[in-house]
Amino acid sequence: MDEKIEEKKNEYTIKSLEQFIELWTSIYDKGGKPDWSHIIPYYSDDIHFKDIIQEIHGINDFKAMIDRLMKRSKDLKFKIHNAIMKDNIIFMEWEMIINYKNTKTSSIYGASRIILSKEGKIIDQRDYYDLWGDIFDNIPHLNRLYRSFMRKVFG
Repeated sequence: MDEKIEEKKNEYTIKSLEQFIELWTSIYDKGGKPDWSHIIPYYSDDIHFKDIIQEIHGINDFKAMIDRLMKRSKDLKFKIHNAIMKDNIIFMEWEMIINYKNTKTSSIYGASRIILSKEGKIIDQRDYYDLWGDIFDNIPHLNRLYRSFMRKVFG
């Protein structure tokens, strides 16, 4: 009996970089809609997530964030361009190709640092990206103004 409980606990653990990439890039259900329900069991109940918009503690708030993203997205894909895993840390460069409702498709480029717990669950995720730069790059005329502003103010 104890073996079955332990086996079930280990069923949703990250064991390799290849497994992680497969999970991360397979986010569609049979109807072609974005769906992350297969990834959620790999996150710890105590997940700490942070990006440029928000900081989240706990699996329920993390699920709510994912649900908000899915509701706003007509289409969403992830491409992983580079990834490495060392001990319990995964670092990856990615491209999120997103089509919000009533807009054209755009890409947001970023990187994530993932920390796995000793049990192999995702316990900490920090996403880094330039949200406004990637959005403004897809808007004619505004793209040049934004980049000019950034060069003038930040060098």
